[in-house]
Amino acid sequence: MAVVTLRGLDDSMVKAIKEKAKQEGTSINNVLLRILKEDLGLKKKPRTVVHTDLDHLAGTWSDKEFAEFQKRIKDFEAIDESIWK
Repeated sequence: MAVVTLRGLDDSMVKAIKEKAKQEGTSINNVLLRILKEDLGLKKKPRTVVHTDLDHLAGTWSDKEFAEFQKRIKDFEAIDESIWK
């Protein structure tokens, strides 16, 4: 494996790289390798579809509505032991 030195990184780039590494729980080196591989087409980006059609509903339930919903789905949490024998 080769060792490459990058020059000309400004403070904002270094800060962004460090923050990305911290977010991902990985090293700066791993972040840079991943970015290079993706940009050079050596690693395929996963096809992730982000759906936003229900965003307008987020956070709209009252505490009473949430409690009612939890009460109504309680039966779905029960495990039928006979199925797992």
